[in-house]
Amino acid sequence: MRLRTLVTAATASLAVAACVTVTDATAAVRPAVGAPHARHACSASTALDGFSDSLDKTLFRGTVVGNLSGLAVDTDGTIAALSDRSQLFDLKVGRNLAAAPTRVVPLADERGAPLDSEAVVVERDGTRLVTSETEPSVRHYDRDGKILGRLPVPDALRVAPAGRAIANATFEGLALQPGGHTLIASMEAPLSGDAKDAAGRSLVRFQTWHRGSAKGDFTLAGQYAYPVEPNAGVSEITATGDGRLLVLERGFTAGVGNSVRLFLADPRGASDVSKVENLPGPARTVRKTLLADIGACPSLGATAKQPQPNPLLDNIEGLAVTGRTRDGRLRLLLVSDDNENPVQTTRLYALTVRLPRHV
Repeated sequence: MRLRTLVTAATASLAVAACVTVTDATAAVRPAVGAPHARHACSASTALDGFSDSLDKTLFRGTVVGNLSGLAVDTDGTIAALSDRSQLFDLKVGRNLAAAPTRVVPLADERGAPLDSEAVVVERDGTRLVTSETEPSVRHYDRDGKILGRLPVPDALRVAPAGRAIANATFEGLALQPGGHTLIASMEAPLSGDAKDAAGRSLVRFQTWHRGSAKGDFTLAGQYAYPVEPNAGVSEITATGDGRLLVLERGFTAGVGNSVRLFLADPRGASDVSKVENLPGPARTVRKTLLADIGACPSLGATAKQPQPNPLLDNIEGLAVTGRTRDGRLRLLLVSDDNENPVQTTRLYALTVRLPRHV
């Protein structure tokens, strides 16, 4: 999503999931870090292993490699990187996070119009599920960008006046749960008419779809309320492999910079709010716990082109689980969306995180 100031008034108005159970789906994304793990700690559970600006302000076959909003592990172990300007890149990521595109595929809607594409999931057969904030929508594509189908979306989630969603604040995240039966899309901001919870947190809706088999058609399923911290929105979700989700909450304040926090969320036990017109209502929300404030990570020499609380930070929008360490920690790859803005950076981040047993 394009950069904008996120203030309280504005927020008010995973085939990755199938891959994270392996020992290490993409060992190539492991950076070569010589310092002890503890020196790179962002929190008690999370460490920054490295970062790279190798993609920043680069071109691939005449296409800008930027505006990256979504990441997923492809079936061959490479990284599918989605631009919100209707481009899907294949990335080869080296041991020091040096990344190089090997392919780019243009995406479009059924009429050939561009998308505001924000999140991607790679299915086991290599096809892609891609969100667009425009309507919003979730479309199914083959490897070459041909549309295979489109999922139904509840009327209330459509952008006003068709629905109650705010333009440019709809399906920002997408995750496929283990087994490929349940797909989850996260709204970035609340619907018009939805209020905050008792703690003053905005409630955004997570929409799910279900299918009986991994190759069947998705049908609408439950919808859940997720509480977002003040002055932030949900920029990405991804599956952890055990039924839970990693959630990125991202905000921006002009003159101050970005805030980016990583949460562990558990939708199990939350109430289905698909028939609740206005939140909060009598709903049990998605439970969550903070894993790390990315602003608390060591900067490791990173520089910023505009004010930031930590020069490491930028407009982080993409997140993928790429494997596990030998001691069971998840390996994560994150990316920032530079919006083709000279004061922003396309940056890759490698983190490891140990998940708590309970949220």
